[in-house]
Amino acid sequence: MSDTFTPITEVDVDPRLLEVLVCPVTHGPLELDRDRGELVSRGAKLAYPIRNGVPIMLPEEARELSEGE
Repeated sequence: MSDTFTPITEVDVDPRLLEVLVCPVTHGPLELDRDRGELVSRGAKLAYPIRNGVPIMLPEEARELSEGE
């Protein structure tokens, strides 16, 4: 799993896309973290990166959430 953090100044993801996307691991809901440019799955404790407006929904590309996140 990747643990590199690249700050993103603005993340633009189509709201309709966010309504239908689910975590590929848990099939549960995702939360948009605009500051980090990620979609967060609390259930899987993973954060999927968004690159050029495209969510990368691969578990091997996701960052593991730390305890406080």
